[in-house]
Amino acid sequence: MGILGKIFTWWDGATIGTALFSARKGEQVGTDAQGNTYFRATKVRGPDGREKRWIMYNGANDASRVPAEWHGWLHHSYDALPESHLAPSKIWEADYTPNATGTIGAYRPAGALEKGGRRARAAGDYEAWSPDA
Repeated sequence: MGILGKIFTWWDGATIGTALFSARKGEQVGTDAQGNTYFRATKVRGPDGREKRWIMYNGANDASRVPAEWHGWLHHSYDALPESHLAPSKIWEADYTPNATGTIGAYRPAGALEKGGRRARAAGDYEAWSPDA
């Protein structure tokens, strides 16, 4: 993406403004397994008086790519960095899968228009309401 794309787009990585602010005012505090980078600025305060915290995505900006532990840190649920108090992974935990809404991989149940639009009949199927009845 060219320089104009970085100035005017927000959906594919950080804009120039975010990158400059991160370089000048931000302190990098960590990265997650997907390569997203997390920052904080202790000298710059938000409207609530707390330090500013933000993320620079590695790739497309998709909030579903933020792991739960970093989400809690970003939203000031706790002050310690996630690496300092992470529980070990459980064997039943699934790996991250991106949000598939609006893509070819999205879930489409039987009867969806994309699958022909014919749903299976059910026993005791409904009757349409009529104002005359």
